[in-house]
Amino acid sequence: MGKHKDLSEFDKGQIVMARQLGQSISKTAALVGCSRSAVVSIYQKWLKEGTVVNWRQGHGWPRLIDAHVERRLARVVRSTDELL
Repeated sequence: MGKHKDLSEFDKGQIVMARQLGQSISKTAALVGCSRSAVVSIYQKWLKEGTVVNWRQGHGWPRLIDAHVERRLARVVRSTDELL
């Protein structure tokens, strides 16, 4: 089965509120339109962390050099271009 898009913050809030009000997992999933496992994982995250906000970082590999090293490298490249 393919990967589904993430639930919106509003849908996650609906899941938490429905579960807090005593709704079953199945009824909550039907209300929001997601799987039962999504309801369980979102509610468990809220119980554990107190929030359901997704702090996902950017895509791709992490940078291997920082801004300081990048400036130094650019300076070295420019100086070797002047020699040629």
